[in-house]
Amino acid sequence: MALLTTDTELPDEEVVRIYGKRWSIEVFFKMSKSYLKLAKEFQGRSYDSMVASTAIVFIGYIMLSLESRNGEDLRTIGQLFYICCDELKDISLAEALQKLLTLLERFLGEQLQLAEQEIRRLIDYLIGNLPSFFKERLAICCCES
Repeated sequence: MALLTTDTELPDEEVVRIYGKRWSIEVFFKMSKSYLKLAKEFQGRSYDSMVASTAIVFIGYIMLSLESRNGEDLRTIGQLFYICCDELKDISLAEALQKLLTLLERFLGEQLQLAEQEIRRLIDYLIGNLPSFFKERLAICCCES
């Protein structure tokens, strides 16, 4: 592919970026003139009616583009993101803290090979130095399970 430019100082990336923007505009006008009949179906003479007709054609293009993106563009995949979010259960802060402490306990036992008493002492020290807000949450979580 060859792209021509009159500004020889522009870097290649900038030429491609500008051409990409230009191409989107060309596609927009082609679609508006050919398929949405911009400038063919309109018969009015007043400025306001010309602006209104053009706005209606542009709104039609926006609606078609949105439908095309939602239906065909793999980047959107419809409502999949929202469906997945609805399916996933949010865990509470207390549950997250409890999971972190469980992971820490497992790491200390398996990787550092500390005795159960040492692990319990470290965990108790960690919990003892947490702000009271976190201590209360951990107490609730520990009582529930």
